[in-house]
Parts: sequence; C-alpha cells; structure tokens
Amino acid sequence: MRKQIHVLIIEDDFRVAAINKQFVEQIDGYRVVKSVKTGKEAYQYLQMTEVDLILLDIYIPDVEGLDLFWNLRSKYKAVDIVIVSAAAEANIVEDVLRGGIFDYIIKPVDANRFAEMLRRYQERRRFLATKEILNQQEIDDVIQKNTSNFPNAKKRNSELPKGIDPITLQEVTNLLEDKQVKGITAVDLSEQIGTSRSTARRYLEYLVSLKKIKTTLLYGNVGRPERLYVLRETYEQNVTNKN
Repeated sequence: MRKQIHVLIIEDDFRVAAINKQFVEQIDGYRVVKSVKTGKEAYQYLQMTEVDLILLDIYIPDVEGLDLFWNLRSKYKAVDIVIVSAAAEANIVEDVLRGGIFDYIIKPVDANRFAEMLRRYQERRRFLATKEILNQQEIDDVIQKNTSNFPNAKKRNSELPKGIDPITLQEVTNLLEDKQVKGITAVDLSEQIGTSRSTARRYLEYLVSLKKIKTTLLYGNVGRPERLYVLRETYEQNVTNKN
C-alpha cells in the first residue's frame, strides 16, 4: 500500500472540482492526481494510471445515468468510490449502495462532513493493511464505518491544535518509536509520510513542545546544519552510551 492515497475526481463543473480538490488536499496523506470532466477522460486516465479512490458525480454529460458508476465498478474492482452529487433520490442511493460505494455525499458539500469521510477512509485502509484475518467485532466496525475502535485511531474531537491531524500524528510517533530510527529530519519525514516539509516540521515541533522528542543539529559537508529530531528515550540512551 502506497503512503499517499491517490484520488481521481470525476466532475464536469470545474469550480466544484477545484473545491473538492482543495478539501481533499487539506488532509495529510491524500493527493488528487487528476480531475476529469467526462466519462471518456476518466476511462483514458484509468487505463494509464492506478488510483485508490474516485470522487464521482453521477451527472456526467457524456454518460447516461449510473452507467459510468457501474462500468467503473465492473472494470476497477480494487478502486473505492465515493459519490459526490446533487442526486438525492432514494432509488439512486439504493442502487449505488448495492454497488459497494464507500460513502455518499450530497452537494453542496459540507467541509466537515467531507473531511470526516476522508479520515474514515484513511483509517480503514491503514487498519485493513495490518490484518490478514478479522474477528467479528473488527468486521462489524469496518462494515458500520466505526473507526473509533481501530488501533491508533484517535477520537476526532480530541483537543489537538489546528493543523495537527490525529492520524498523521500517530504515524509520525510510530515512525520515531521504530528502534531502527535514531533520528529524523523534517525533509526525511516528509518523504516517508507523503507531506510537505513544512507540514512534517509542524508535527515534529508539536512533539517537541510535548517533550516527547528532542532536537540536535545534524552537520553536513556543506550548507547550514539541519535539525535532527530524536525520540527522547533514544536521545537519552545515546547520551548514556557515550558516557
């Protein structure tokens, strides 16, 4: 499973597509790889590139009704689909539920509801990637979209500073707790978790403020030294070993 979730947006209104892209990329770990306006463009892109998640509007000009949805579901079974549409008819919702959508979001999109869906999807992917066999409770949680019981899934109402996502924070913490990681720079972290350098630095500095990690300077051959972030226990152990 790749570190970033690649998203394809199928939406004929470029303004709505731009808004949806902005919503998606506000969540660390997501990347919108393409926005297309027609079914033809979607098929052409999917023939060349693998994606993880499709955000699909039902009303696409060159395809009738739900034909695009069912064709995508048939040809790309490993791709998850979220409907983002103004269509609210019960028969349409019932039909796509039979097709195994991950979620259904009504336009105009509520930003909080959209973000909540993306975080649930992220949590489910990470959870299933760690499992070979599920027990009944775990299956119930997956089917009922109850991610609060998943390991490392923090309650989203926890009091974290703005810009700190609990899922990404746990991923950073787990990485630093890995015994093979003696320290990490913001540049290295950004590459490993699929975020910008400034975002990676924000999480590291937050952990510094909690006194969970310490910083030291890493000197290279040229240029300014970089800040190296080390788990406090690892840092203290290194100091003890030197003495």
